[in-house]
Amino acid sequence: MSFPRSSISSSLLDAHGWDSGWAADFAPHAARGLVPGRVVRVDRGQCDVATAEGIVRADTAFVTPHDPLRVVCTGDWAAVDPEGAGDPRYVRACLPRRTAFARSTSSKRSEGQILAANVDHAVITVSLAVELDLGRIERFLALAWESGAQPTVVLSKADLVPDPVGLSYLVEDVETVAPGVQVLPLSSTTGEGLDVLAATIAGGTTVLLGVSGAGKSTLANALVGEDVMDVRAARDVDGKGRHTTTTRNLFVLPGGGVLIDTPGLRGVGLWDAEAGVGQVFSEIEELAGDCRFHDCAHESEPGCAVAAAIEDGSLPVRRLESYRKLIRENRRIVAKTDARVRSEMLKEWKRMGREGQKAMELKRGGGRGR
Repeated sequence: MSFPRSSISSSLLDAHGWDSGWAADFAPHAARGLVPGRVVRVDRGQCDVATAEGIVRADTAFVTPHDPLRVVCTGDWAAVDPEGAGDPRYVRACLPRRTAFARSTSSKRSEGQILAANVDHAVITVSLAVELDLGRIERFLALAWESGAQPTVVLSKADLVPDPVGLSYLVEDVETVAPGVQVLPLSSTTGEGLDVLAATIAGGTTVLLGVSGAGKSTLANALVGEDVMDVRAARDVDGKGRHTTTTRNLFVLPGGGVLIDTPGLRGVGLWDAEAGVGQVFSEIEELAGDCRFHDCAHESEPGCAVAAAIEDGSLPVRRLESYRKLIRENRRIVAKTDARVRSEMLKEWKRMGREGQKAMELKRGGGRGR
């Protein structure tokens, strides 16, 4: 049985997330005779693009900007040459992104790196085979919120924690650092929690995030319903594994929507994620609104609501320390490209230096008077 080309085009593009908004954005490219497609994989200056006619290979040479955050990325919607335009075909443009998940690189240049584009859900995968690292979870959450996606924390390998009470405590620990975020224990082995996650992410674009060995590839296989990703065992001592995923790959989910699997991340550096940090530490931001001074550093200032919360035990010290660490790190990253922020940081360092000098002078003066 044959179908009209228009209906085939619609069904294939719709499966990858095509909608009326993308169609409107693409209109100028359609007028040039280009065809739409979604980037499902990028490697070595070329990419695989899901188009109406299927997966095509295209070169990205025409859209390789100097800004590493603007390079073609898995999840992008692209305008590519039509069938018969030659070999290789080329990506001529990418549509403006609705959301983008980015982090800073580990290089000394501190450039941004785009990990996934046009994402609705960010599933942060955390293995229960090793001790929870709440600070790392907070980092992932900050980047997820900043991207514009809705985060979910999946505690993978839940079958390794057979005690329901112990498992509930682990869930509660993560919930304390993930306000407004669903925390879901899940086992790809037993299927526990898999149906809940599938229902949560159905109909949108989801990116799987986590360190190597967290179980992302196994989870991807379970969600897709077939072995689309290679899986290797993690080490028992620290739960780490080799990077079985080396590129970011996009798959269509059987229940609707698409999934982007990513390589395990060794480093989770922030990239201009001030709003995301504020979302993760929303209770501290709310407390700060009640401080006597609007620029309170939450250290020794009188009338500090944050310090009062630390004093009465309602705010854990670890939580405040993590907040300060991420704020400082984010400001350093932003200062590399923002002269105004650099100036503000310089003024703050000078102010702290003057205060430290005054404190030392008072200390020395007090010693001579005794």
